[in-house]
Amino acid sequence: VAGWLWLTVLFANFAEGVAEGRGKAQASALRATRTTTLALRRTDHGVERVPAAELQRGDVIVVDAGEIIPADGEIIEGVGSVDESAITGESAPVIREAGGDRSAVTGGTRLLSDHLIIEVTQEPGRSFLDRMIALVEGAERRKTPNEIALNILLSGLTITFLAAVVTLRPFALYAGTPLSQTVLIALLVALIPTTIGGLLSAIGIAGMDRLVQRNVLAMSGRAVEASGDVDVLLLDKTGTITLGNRQASEFLPVDGVVDIELAEIAQLASLADETPEGRSIVVLAKERYGMRGRELAAHEAHFVPFSATTRMSGVDLDGRSLRKGAADAVKRYVTDQGGRIPERLDELVRQVAESGGTPLVVAQDNWILGVIHLKDIVKGGMTERFEELRRMGIRTVMITGDNPVTAAVIAQEAGVDDFLAEATPEAKMALIKEEQAKGRLVAMTGDGTNDAPALAQADVGVAMNTGTSAAKEAGNMVDLDSNPTKLIEIVEVGKQLLITRGALTTFSIANDVAKYFAIIPAIFATTYAVHGKGPLNTLNLMHLGTPHSAIISAIVFNALVIPLLVPLALRGVKYRAIGATALLRRNLLIYGLGGMIVPFIGIKVIDLLVHGLLGA
Repeated sequence: VAGWLWLTVLFANFAEGVAEGRGKAQASALRATRTTTLALRRTDHGVERVPAAELQRGDVIVVDAGEIIPADGEIIEGVGSVDESAITGESAPVIREAGGDRSAVTGGTRLLSDHLIIEVTQEPGRSFLDRMIALVEGAERRKTPNEIALNILLSGLTITFLAAVVTLRPFALYAGTPLSQTVLIALLVALIPTTIGGLLSAIGIAGMDRLVQRNVLAMSGRAVEASGDVDVLLLDKTGTITLGNRQASEFLPVDGVVDIELAEIAQLASLADETPEGRSIVVLAKERYGMRGRELAAHEAHFVPFSATTRMSGVDLDGRSLRKGAADAVKRYVTDQGGRIPERLDELVRQVAESGGTPLVVAQDNWILGVIHLKDIVKGGMTERFEELRRMGIRTVMITGDNPVTAAVIAQEAGVDDFLAEATPEAKMALIKEEQAKGRLVAMTGDGTNDAPALAQADVGVAMNTGTSAAKEAGNMVDLDSNPTKLIEIVEVGKQLLITRGALTTFSIANDVAKYFAIIPAIFATTYAVHGKGPLNTLNLMHLGTPHSAIISAIVFNALVIPLLVPLALRGVKYRAIGATALLRRNLLIYGLGGMIVPFIGIKVIDLLVHGLLGA
């Protein structure tokens, strides 16, 4: 009995040890990326080389191409290409520059080009890499409110079963069925909820680990848990709901022009245009009319790139000037050459704008041919994802700077529940506070300094790694891939964590109740016995061999069930988007009923083996 009690304690700590072991392995990999470097620090008397560990917040450092950036900071001068693979795992370099939302740099990354002047924003030991290591090791992981509430419940159950076991001894003495102290301790261990107690920390650590595998760092277990309870998702339109690159969807000719003629001129004006919009025009002309792009070099064509001044691009080809661009810019270009504006042009431009698109006017010399409809393309599968979120009881709100008409069209096409048009930082903050005042939990993403207040206010604030230091400090999660769409995955991981904890808690409590009704009748089966059988024997439905074998069987089962559930705790219960009522019914059916049946079967099988061995 003592041996199996010791194994119970060992197995109860096994799950947490496995989960923490994963974290320590990831932390070791991160430590391997950290190198001891020297930094070139500016002083009143010039510059000096100092160890990176001596840099303080507010210091100004100089980094040249090929050098490791020694500390987290904000670029105050310069622009450069940075290799962030040590942090994000992505091999493609990213551009970092002063004065925008891409001004933050991370210590341990490498500057590949140019020259940067950086202001250090973190104290020694508090860099982004230091916090990553601490997080994946679990050193900063605190118990979440739900874990605390569950611990209180488990403590209550423990006290209840303790009272039941303590009162058994006097009753057993009175009934003439004395129980030894060892048996009582074994019975108590078998009854108290050691199963979920041993798995609780492992479930939380595994939840954070699943986010790390998705390149998301949660600053606390509370953030992961909150993501599972989210009621409202605020999603940026560009890059999250739409592709972020407008695509040509239709050619709209003015009166007197056929659509194939408009398509030909539009394609020629876009052949050398390497922007996503330009390439989409070439593709649309090819798909609709079978047009194949010509080799402009053979015609001595001169490409005219887009500029903020002209707001047009195009090509000079065979004595013709072909242009495409903003409506007012092309109209001015045509009138300056003595051309006239077609009557239907304004109507076509308005038609495209009201449908949520961007109008691009096409002209040849002083003649306007028509309009290209550039459309924000909703990402494939987003409508189904939003429907799935709706089944989960989560309301989705699209955040966009577009006008209300355009926003309404895209929101309807994407299938979101609501939208916030012409969004400002103040409007985002007001929306979050309004939802929270109704008792809802809100999640959002952001990358700019202007997003920081809203990220701090949101219950789950996911900052993009490419964003500013202010945004990353304000959020309680950081997405190393800087992919706003990942917010939906984060919510799913949080839901899976809560479902796993709920399922295993249901199983554990049902398990304990089943063990109680399996063991107690066996212990008192011979009490008040007449001719070998007592009146309480009818309660011994499992017909366990002896009280001693019943206790041993329960202890063995109790010890073995913990390591058997470890893979489920670490992997998580498979999550499906169903309503709360259906989810509760499913958990009770699978894990509640399973938790009642499995102990009866397991204890009976072990009892047969134990009774046979003891009998032998």
